[in-house]
Amino acid sequence: MQLIDGKKISLQLQETIAKEVEQMVASGAKKPHLAAILVGNDGGSETYVASKIKACERVGFNSTLIRLPDNVTEENLLKAVHDLNNNHDVDGFIVQLPLPRHINEHNIIEAVKPSKDVDGFHPINVGRMVLNLPCYVSATPYGIVHLLSAYKIETSGKHCVVIGRSHIVGSPMSILLAKNTALGNCTVTLCHSKTKDLSSHTLKADIIICALGIPEFLKADMVKEGAVVIDVGTTRVVSAESKTGFKLKGDVKFDVVAPKCSYITPVPGGVGPMTIASLIQNTLLAAKKEIYK
Repeated sequence: MQLIDGKKISLQLQETIAKEVEQMVASGAKKPHLAAILVGNDGGSETYVASKIKACERVGFNSTLIRLPDNVTEENLLKAVHDLNNNHDVDGFIVQLPLPRHINEHNIIEAVKPSKDVDGFHPINVGRMVLNLPCYVSATPYGIVHLLSAYKIETSGKHCVVIGRSHIVGSPMSILLAKNTALGNCTVTLCHSKTKDLSSHTLKADIIICALGIPEFLKADMVKEGAVVIDVGTTRVVSAESKTGFKLKGDVKFDVVAPKCSYITPVPGGVGPMTIASLIQNTLLAAKKEIYK
C-alpha cells in the first residue's frame, strides 16, 4: 500500500506557481489576485479560507477576504459578488460554501462572472468542461486528477466507481475520468444514495472515489485487493483527543481499507491540500487570461 501524499504534491505545485508568478512580476505584470467571500463563521469554512490565504502568500498572490454576517440578505451578498465581478484588480474569486439556508446557492453561483469563477461552479464552466472546451475545472476534481497523474496511476481501461453525485465533486469527477484524455478513458459507474447493492459495484472497481460526506462509510468488505481509493470526505466530528475539540474524518474507514489498497489518500493530508493548490492554479490561469481572452 502506498499513501498518496496530497500535501507534498500540493506544495510542489505551489512552488511551480510561485516561480511563474515571480517571473510575471519581474516582467512588469501585476500579481494575481484571489478574493474570497465568507458568510458567517462556520469552523470548517474558516479553516479552509485561512488555508487559501496562506497559499496565496506562499505563491506571491494578493488576496482579499470579505466577511459577511450569517444573517446577510441574499441581495447584499449578490451586491458583494457584483462588486468583485467589476473589480478589475481581482482576477478570480470564490464564495465559500455552504451558505446559510436562507440564501439560494444557485443564485449566487450563477451571479459570479464565469471568467472569475475559479471554483469552476458556474454553469458555463461546467458546460465547457462537459464539451471539453477551455474552462476552470472544479478545484477538488482538478486536484484529484493531478494526484493520479503525480503518482502515475493508470486510468485508461480501468473501472472507476464514484460514490456521490454532487455538482462540486461527484458529477464532474465522473465526467473527467470518462473523457478521452490521458487521465481519463475510465469506465465510470456513478453511485449515490439510491444505488442498490452498492458493494456489488465497489468490489469490481479498480479506482474508488468516495465523496459522500458520511464518515467512515467505505469499509474493507466493499473494496477489492489492489484498488486505488481516493477519500474526498472531510467531516468535522467531536473528539476529546484533539485540542480543538474536533477532528476530521474521511468517508473511508482508513485503518481497515488501507491494507487492501495499492494507493490510498489519507484524511487530512490527501485531497484537501490539492483542492487549494488547484484553486491557486485556476487563479493563475485567470490572471493570464488563458481561459477567457
